[in-house]
Amino acid sequence: MNLYYDFHIHTCLSPCGDEDMTPNNIVNMAIIKGLDVIAITDHNSAGNVKACMDAAKETELLVIPGMEVTTSEEIHAVVLFDNLDSLKTLEKLIYDSVPNVKNKPDIFGRQIFMDSEDNEVGEEEKLLITACGFDIFSLYKKVTELGGVIFPAHIDKSSFSILSNLGAIPRELKFRAVEIKNAQKCTEYALDYKVIHSSDAHYLWDISERENYISADGKSISDVLYKLQQKSTI
Repeated sequence: MNLYYDFHIHTCLSPCGDEDMTPNNIVNMAIIKGLDVIAITDHNSAGNVKACMDAAKETELLVIPGMEVTTSEEIHAVVLFDNLDSLKTLEKLIYDSVPNVKNKPDIFGRQIFMDSEDNEVGEEEKLLITACGFDIFSLYKKVTELGGVIFPAHIDKSSFSILSNLGAIPRELKFRAVEIKNAQKCTEYALDYKVIHSSDAHYLWDISERENYISADGKSISDVLYKLQQKSTI
């Protein structure tokens, strides 16, 4: 079955995310746009993932638990899991390795924790957008050990991408997919990897339209992640 997706969406927990990026606003906008599956991927944190999953429980929208990790090389990588426990295990490791730099909301934006009814329940004081202590190789190893899926984010960007920072994708990193933000920049990497087109949305209107789909055997998180791990195209 074809599932229309957006695997890279930030909530208001990301300091660069708009404060309107609340769990219910994200879920409802994704439904309005006709999506079947989304992933919540805040910077170096999974603090709003459960709230978004709970907000979608009475809907047909599938919400995958995830995170966008900034490695020590300042490479952005999207990590996805089929369960919250494994994601939370990784989150603690990442969070503990992020420098203890206090956020400046007037400069970077607030980092807001929310519940499934869009109530503010707290605010993260540590700045989440700094590089963590994991390089891309150790991050790949840890995500794989925990049973998750990892792929480099927006490889066509001139900053915070694996190509801009390393110049190439090391072959020892057995990625099955890469994310290209601009569909017009589908480079030679399309020959070697599944190409994912996600929004990297920080504002509600940026969430993907019903354009890109993945062909999976069923509509479950495990079905989607299984497909992302295969060598065939999506």
